[in-house]
Amino acid sequence: RGPDRAGAGRGRWRTLAGRVTTGLAGLLLLGVLLAPNHLGGSSPWAFLRLPVEPIVAAAVLLALGARPVARRVLAGLVGLTLGLLGVLKVMDMGFFATLARPFDPVLDWTLLDDAVAFLADSVGRGGATAAVVAAVLLALVLLVACTLAALRLTRLAVRHRGPAVRTVAALAVAWVVVAAFGVRIVPAVPVADRSTSRLVGAHAAQVRAGLRDRETFDAEVTDDPYADTPGGELLTALRGKDVILAFVESYGRDAVEDPELAEGVGAVLADGDRRLAAAGYGARSGFLTSSTTGGGSWLAHATTLSGLWIDNEQRHRSLLASDRMTLNRAFQRAGWTTVGVMPAVTRAWPEGRFYGYDRFYDSRTLGYQGPTFSYAPVPDQYTLSAFERLERARTDRGPLMAEIALVSSHSPWTPRPRLVDWAEVGDGSVYHRATEGDVEDVTRTTTRMRADYRRSIEYSLRTLVSYVQRHGDDDLVLVVLGDHQPAPVITGPNASRDVPVTLVTRDRAVLDRISGWGWTEGLRPGPQAPVWRMDAFRDRFLTAFGP
Repeated sequence: RGPDRAGAGRGRWRTLAGRVTTGLAGLLLLGVLLAPNHLGGSSPWAFLRLPVEPIVAAAVLLALGARPVARRVLAGLVGLTLGLLGVLKVMDMGFFATLARPFDPVLDWTLLDDAVAFLADSVGRGGATAAVVAAVLLALVLLVACTLAALRLTRLAVRHRGPAVRTVAALAVAWVVVAAFGVRIVPAVPVADRSTSRLVGAHAAQVRAGLRDRETFDAEVTDDPYADTPGGELLTALRGKDVILAFVESYGRDAVEDPELAEGVGAVLADGDRRLAAAGYGARSGFLTSSTTGGGSWLAHATTLSGLWIDNEQRHRSLLASDRMTLNRAFQRAGWTTVGVMPAVTRAWPEGRFYGYDRFYDSRTLGYQGPTFSYAPVPDQYTLSAFERLERARTDRGPLMAEIALVSSHSPWTPRPRLVDWAEVGDGSVYHRATEGDVEDVTRTTTRMRADYRRSIEYSLRTLVSYVQRHGDDDLVLVVLGDHQPAPVITGPNASRDVPVTLVTRDRAVLDRISGWGWTEGLRPGPQAPVWRMDAFRDRFLTAFGP
């Protein structure tokens, strides 16, 4: 009797373990189907839905009862597809959280390399490698688990074919009924669910649109009213001026309008207005709608300088392969020396050849000897100081046009450099002690992240005002603009893509040239200031300062 009881006990445990495993398999597949593809905003009650896709899949699998090989193959493919769906939803979550848009399965793979580089700069190469390995392993585990789960549930349904057929039929009828009556437990979330089909359809449409867009963009590149304009007819109203186009990382509309952010940033801008006015400068400001948000600064740079809407990597690569005249090349054609200053570039950057820089400086050639600040390898103040020393202080030069990226306001926004006396900047060693904020803490609250973002924007704007006070002259024309809004963790969902843009100069004739733009007086654009698409800036600028 002892061995019999032991065997019976083991049998009960095996039965229980089998039932638990089957239950977990069902929950896994149902969870993948019902999980959202973006973080936040969903009620737990939204999971009380009846998806149509597993009902259809189960009906097809049961119809293959007499063909076991075909059934197993199809069940495996269904499981693998659900695993891929789960990976796609996780990718969407990441892209919505950082770039406020879904993942593009054709065009966005190159961005993963930038994400790894950002992690390496933020948490070190070891931490970045560990994160990549963990992500790959989790994706593989999900694919395998979903495949095994689908096979297990299919075997169970075949063994109990009669009850399975009745259950599928009942679920199908229930789905039709709740769909017909529009039953909802959560507002705007029907119980009769088709979200998986819609999600897959939306991503398929993405792919089709990307393929069609290649031809559309090729036509746009060649449609350039300034392509053949002689240099003598370009930018005639800026002759003799040093023109600086300064992109401030993540300087978005929310920085000047969100009450929690705008109080501090607005105070910095108001103080800057007073300081610049005392030095004889005037400023005009408006808004541009960026082609990107949360990241992808290079897309915004390309849009501004080319006069084309560059919102994905396919367009960016096509632009770089073209002979489109950028704003830099327009200045070059008109006789300016063009300079690029990109302190976040840490390796070879072939894009520089397209933009047409006569001289180019990156993190390796700026001579910086101070500490890095998470993603930002060079403080903004040092970047401007080095540009002044290497270019504007030269006695053997003509007028300059410089594109400068200021990256101290790049996420994670801590630690940050402090503004120091310009005479102390030197080789940047001073920043070993001129630092504020903690080393990045992944447990930071949203409130603290927003405060860190605000302080980093304040630093960048103070630095620009101080630079003009220190090094500006009658021939300086400074254009300051954001590249994009910060990530949704700062702005919240559904934020605009607008960024401030400001022109600063002492020359009233230059300001008169843009009087028709309707821009707000001062460094801070008003809420009613005009909003242009960012790709309109090049042509408007060339028109305003042409003959």
